[in-house]
Amino acid sequence: MTVFANLPRLWLQCHLGLCFSVFTVVLCTLLCTGHAQDAVLTIEPSWSSLFFIGEFVTFKCDMNEGKDTDWEYKINKDGQDFFSYRINKDFKLKMRSTGDSGEYQCFGLRMSSRDTKKSNTLSISVLDKSSIYFSSSFITADKPRATLTAGTTIIPVGGSVTLTCSVQSSDGWKYEWFRNLMTYEFPNRDQQNRDIRVYHGGIYSCRGTRGNPVYYTDISDDVIMKETPKFSNLV
Repeated sequence: MTVFANLPRLWLQCHLGLCFSVFTVVLCTLLCTGHAQDAVLTIEPSWSSLFFIGEFVTFKCDMNEGKDTDWEYKINKDGQDFFSYRINKDFKLKMRSTGDSGEYQCFGLRMSSRDTKKSNTLSISVLDKSSIYFSSSFITADKPRATLTAGTTIIPVGGSVTLTCSVQSSDGWKYEWFRNLMTYEFPNRDQQNRDIRVYHGGIYSCRGTRGNPVYYTDISDDVIMKETPKFSNLV
């Protein structure tokens, strides 16, 4: 009678054990076949895959499994060894030529078992002045030149004019401004410092900055702003 009374509980325990066994087998299969979590390659800065000669890019290789110290890491470019295996998962590269353009991928080697994993691929493009087809003022000596635009160069009495600084074909820039050849901090600016309102005449220019260490564009062409004479409407 005791055996028959315990049949439902015994069946439940057996059923749960079977489920646990099946889950264990599935999990092991996923891990062993490399489908649990793939390795991931990212870059910093992450705002763009388009860079200029002289900028720095950091590749970060994450195995998504175990500890970072369980693995050695390497980077391939266009299917060939680029950075050899090392224990640091971060790889810093200075873009020295357009030859640094290509497809990058990272690989991990688990030190205990010698198992390997590979990541997604990332495409990087490096530009020089011969790669740009914008105005001739955009690129100088392999560096982009900021562009300064103004709706008008005449500041009305008691008013202001908005100036805009930009760098074509790429993102992630912040901007520095100059008035009469000196660095100038302007009020009422947005976070990127892209647009400013000016109330006084002078010679204005700007440049773009981004990255760490900081990369600077060439300074824009000057824009000369003039104030409307206060009594210009008098006869």
